[in-house]
Amino acid sequence: MADSLDRLLPYFRAAVDRYKMIEQNDHIAVGLSGGKDSVVMLALLSRLRQFYPTKFSITAITADPCFGGQETDYRAVTAFCERLNIPHIIRRTRLGGIVFDELKAKKPCSLCSRMRRGILDKMAQEAGCNTVALGHHKDDAAETLLMNMFFGGRIGCFSPVTRLTRRELKLIRPMIFIDSKKIASAAANCGLPVVKSGCPVNGQTQRQQARELIESLSGQYGPLVDRLVGAMQKGGISGW
Repeated sequence: MADSLDRLLPYFRAAVDRYKMIEQNDHIAVGLSGGKDSVVMLALLSRLRQFYPTKFSITAITADPCFGGQETDYRAVTAFCERLNIPHIIRRTRLGGIVFDELKAKKPCSLCSRMRRGILDKMAQEAGCNTVALGHHKDDAAETLLMNMFFGGRIGCFSPVTRLTRRELKLIRPMIFIDSKKIASAAANCGLPVVKSGCPVNGQTQRQQARELIESLSGQYGPLVDRLVGAMQKGGISGW
């Protein structure tokens, strides 16, 4: 496990340092969906706290959407948290039923994301955390930029660090300098416990369309993800 994660750790720390994501004695709630991104993020944060000069603590929080009315099996993820000596809090929700069955949302991803974020923020506060870590990576950033341009008619992205003054919370995204493929490789090489998403529209979203567009154009124009993220940094877009 050490070798694969150690290769990602410099990029992880670079994002934390550049955007000053972690402050002294932060209590970080890791949004742990069980997907590869959040599991790798948890492992990297656990590794970072062993030597990082700014001291912080970690709690893992999971909001189970219960898609199709079924509770997700997180036992392997909880066992992984125990090996890292990190508490794991799970909250079963009606999120899946509300979004797909009751509201029949035309844009379920956007609504589900906002509702889940609200639940995670509340869970973080109840756990005594002042920071929430989300597992968005470099590819997510490039895709979000294109989604906002093509579907929203605006130039913008999520920010590396966001302060929610009303909730007295700070949101951080320490994976933003890491490629999705490197995360998937590390998760597989380390045998990390990954929970398959039960979302009914998984792989059929606007994000998937943006991802496929970037992949198709990268063959002709080169590393578009790096260039799109670099353009946001040079332009100072959304705090980048």
